[in-house]
Amino acid sequence: MLVRKRLTITGVVQGVGFRPFIWRRATALGLSGWVGNESGGVIAEVQGENDTVAAFITGLAAAAPPLAVVEHVAIEDGLPAAPELTFEIRASAARPGRSTPLPPDIATCDACRAEVADPADRRHGYPFTNCTDCGPRYTIITDLPYDRTATTMRPFEMCAACAAEYHDPASRRFHAQPNACPACGPTVWLCRSDAVAVERTAARLVGDAAIEAARDLLRAGGILAVKGLGGFHLACDATNAAAVARLRDRKQRVGKPLAVMVADVGAARAVAEVGADEAELLASRERPIVLLRPTDAAAYGNALARAVSPGNDFIGVLLPYAPLHELLCRGMPALVMTSGNVSEEPIVHDNATAARVLAPLADALLLHDRDIHLACDDSVVRRMAGGVVPIRRSRGYAPLPIALGGPGPSVLAVGGELKATLCITRADYAFMSQHLGDMGNLETLDALAHTAEHMLRLFRVEPTAVVADLHPGYLSTEWARQFAAERGIPLVRVQHHEAHVAALRAESRIDAATPFIGVCFDGTGYGAGEPAQIWGGEFFSGPAGGMQRAAHLESFPLPGGDASIRQPWRVALAVLQASGVPWDEQLPPVAAARGLDVLRRQLERQINCVPTTSMGRLFDAVASLVGARHDISYEAEAALNLETLAARGDMPTRYAFGVVGGALPLRIDWRPVIAAIAADVLAGVSPARIAAGFHAAVAAMTVEVSGRLRQAGAGDTVGLTGGVFQNAVLTERAAAGLAAAGFRVVLHRVVPPNDGGLALGQAVLGRMRRGLFTA
Repeated sequence: MLVRKRLTITGVVQGVGFRPFIWRRATALGLSGWVGNESGGVIAEVQGENDTVAAFITGLAAAAPPLAVVEHVAIEDGLPAAPELTFEIRASAARPGRSTPLPPDIATCDACRAEVADPADRRHGYPFTNCTDCGPRYTIITDLPYDRTATTMRPFEMCAACAAEYHDPASRRFHAQPNACPACGPTVWLCRSDAVAVERTAARLVGDAAIEAARDLLRAGGILAVKGLGGFHLACDATNAAAVARLRDRKQRVGKPLAVMVADVGAARAVAEVGADEAELLASRERPIVLLRPTDAAAYGNALARAVSPGNDFIGVLLPYAPLHELLCRGMPALVMTSGNVSEEPIVHDNATAARVLAPLADALLLHDRDIHLACDDSVVRRMAGGVVPIRRSRGYAPLPIALGGPGPSVLAVGGELKATLCITRADYAFMSQHLGDMGNLETLDALAHTAEHMLRLFRVEPTAVVADLHPGYLSTEWARQFAAERGIPLVRVQHHEAHVAALRAESRIDAATPFIGVCFDGTGYGAGEPAQIWGGEFFSGPAGGMQRAAHLESFPLPGGDASIRQPWRVALAVLQASGVPWDEQLPPVAAARGLDVLRRQLERQINCVPTTSMGRLFDAVASLVGARHDISYEAEAALNLETLAARGDMPTRYAFGVVGGALPLRIDWRPVIAAIAADVLAGVSPARIAAGFHAAVAAMTVEVSGRLRQAGAGDTVGLTGGVFQNAVLTERAAAGLAAAGFRVVLHRVVPPNDGGLALGQAVLGRMRRGLFTA
């Protein structure tokens, strides 16, 4: 019996070769009909014998192209038969108010890499080779539906050979929107930093000659600005100590680790410990920066300059993810590939800005003329506790959707002040933006505004509310206030650490009503209620929409407020005084302090001393106490140094927190720990042993407090979130202890535990709190 059915397929189904996949499947079965893109996904009508149409539908999602994510296939029966003999692919059509999830940028596939490496191929050595299985997507899309005219490839008219591929459903380049070759596509060129040619017409070194000259410059110890998929990198020879030092000086990046790019997994093994899991991560289609241990201390000093990652036991390693990177890295030593920006500003992504901002930092610029519509920095991941924890979710992952527990109103959440991201919700899904940076400057605020406008347009979302942090001084909150006023929609304010817990619950698909203990150990977050406090050592219990602060660290002062964050010795002296420990000159923070008498009076009179319950600041204090770090040049530097020490020491149970109170919230007394650590420092106990003991004490306290909350009816599922849980030593110790105590332990696997995941939790809570809006 002849039947005709309409299939509406939603998910990540545009820009991934889905239409030619449908065409090939239908043609192989002898079916007639058509397939086309529309703003909400892909629609196909198939006609043929009933059994054949059924065979076409069976297993459709499982057989989809590698980059596709099929969320739902809706089938409409009973369509009238049409006088068709063939199956065709139709042009895209937009439907008002509808959109489809977008694919992220994906690393070069093996087939394209083989073409680039083949001297007989017409794309040999071409740095913009791509197909439907790889290449840029999110960073070049200007609007939907996803067609070439709605990308930054619009100016490049395809040559006859590329057009033939583009229109051939049997080709892997059928409707590959960035499809190009040397005859018709983008071009790369090199220019000196004192004579930047923003347009290729003014360039002298173009194509292969430009790339080879760039390689020569890197070999000679020069610094190169490289335009890639989602923005610029600053590159130099990672084995050349002088080159790395110059890059740090020019970029004003004093101590923060620099990522290195190596040609392949074999080259990665020359500088780092790479097991099977790490190799799979490095070579994955997302190609994140993977945090790895150096092979050993001696090899690290020889293979890479020490200044690549000073003060910690990890280096960030990534493999080439675009043909241009492949061509640059071939036969080269490891290359530093750090974000192309001045520290704390957004990554540069256009030629004109590069000429202004990056030319003073680099000796030459390797530019190209495929515009980047939306900047997208590299993602960073770390293996811990039996899985992968994202540290920065950006290229390769954004803007893939995150399934929520059910439909709800559309909201826009703007994240926090550090590691900012955006989140918008539509129906059952949340869409997280790429990493935007720290909101301490107008450039990042502009990037936030541009990304918000772009995402709302692409996903066809009209937000019913804007969600922001409680902190009154955040630029993101002020931007949200103005946006809400302009749109005439409410502003929802959400407590920082509750948002962290909500993000973890959402990504883990834990039902909103399920009993849950959320442990949020963080650096800085504005507390709820009066008097104002900075929270950060928190336990929450209860349903997602009604979280209760169930336990927290006893507060301690931050003398000088934000100055204490930059100078951990201040926090160390404050907790010593609060613990009744004299400021002995043999204690490292006392020796490192500047203006002891002034600080003493400040603490005694509580002048500009902000109270906090922050676990992150307690880690900073201990780092200073053991002499690991007294001043920092980047966020969490002191805590990272303390983790490095802890990983080198044994894990005795040397210290113990006190847990005070019967009624909730419980109070966690850190003073016995600080007093015991100070005594050990004066007794000459090694910093590594003290650091390990502190980590063990925090983990043990986490288990003890969770146990008390379970007895109070909080359930037996514990989630660990907040920036402190980027620390693998702590996370693995705490997770193991909780599991041994019979808890189900939930860790971040989709969004970062740091503030890069905050917007997801804000969005979830904002949807729940409709009707409870506050300005």
